[in-house]
Amino acid sequence: MPFDIESKFVIAVASSALFDLTESDRVFREHGEEVYREYQREHENEILTPGVAYPLIKRLLSINTPQDQIVEVILLSRNDPDTGLRVFKSIEKYGLTISRAVFVAGSNPFKYMDAFNASLFLSGNPDDVKEAVEHGFPAGCIYPSDYVDNEEDNEIRLAFDFDGVIADDSAESIFQSGALESFHSHEKEFASKPLPAGPLLRFFTEISKLQQREILKNQNDPDYKPRIRIAIATARNAPAHERVITTLRKRDIRVDEAFFLGGIEKIRVLSVFMPHIFFDDQVGHIEGVARTFPSVHVPFGDVNKRNNT
Repeated sequence: MPFDIESKFVIAVASSALFDLTESDRVFREHGEEVYREYQREHENEILTPGVAYPLIKRLLSINTPQDQIVEVILLSRNDPDTGLRVFKSIEKYGLTISRAVFVAGSNPFKYMDAFNASLFLSGNPDDVKEAVEHGFPAGCIYPSDYVDNEEDNEIRLAFDFDGVIADDSAESIFQSGALESFHSHEKEFASKPLPAGPLLRFFTEISKLQQREILKNQNDPDYKPRIRIAIATARNAPAHERVITTLRKRDIRVDEAFFLGGIEKIRVLSVFMPHIFFDDQVGHIEGVARTFPSVHVPFGDVNKRNNT
């Protein structure tokens, strides 16, 4: 019987997001592919240290039970199977239940996301992520972090920016023009109209569904504590907040916490929420958070296009 991937919550992750490949990348950049291949073979029994996305992936996989294997993580790798063997040995050593992979020998593997029903691709390679987003795939680039995971903390906390991540950047484009009054006036006028989908809306929706499963488990078993908490941290404030709520209601999505910050630095509230992952479309916001908490840049919309020209 074929494996029913369509019924799963699927994340695709590059080895550069799951593990720390700093030294391997240095060897490749300085000495080329052949030396890199020799290096990986020589070190294939040396276990890689966890990367920035590791705490999130480990926690999501922990939701699975022998009776209910809802979460699936697919490894998408630029390596070939030979040089990728070290990554799989590290996966096995850490006890991660990742068994499916794509190795594309130097190509960008994002084109296989739909084949695996993946709602998100996480990578440490900004060029791969940029190309994926340009082709309409939901992807984000992991930023370096000094985050130290608390192994005794069983919750899974995810924080999202709103415009350019969950919703598109049509409203944010007005804000970026510098006319704050025009932005507030526009959003007040269209407060009852949901914003169009952003690049990570599907992932946001899927993680919300996963949260609902956790809540249902609690309803059936009061001793079970739901583990997923979702927050929105946006630069919007009143009166622009109402359109956020309208958009979430339209999609029937619940969030546990929402921060309408009006220019206050996001790290101030995220230091209390303590996310295991934070998604934002603006590098300036990511840089203020990434060293403290795992953070992902989503290179979507006009802001990122202008920054790349």
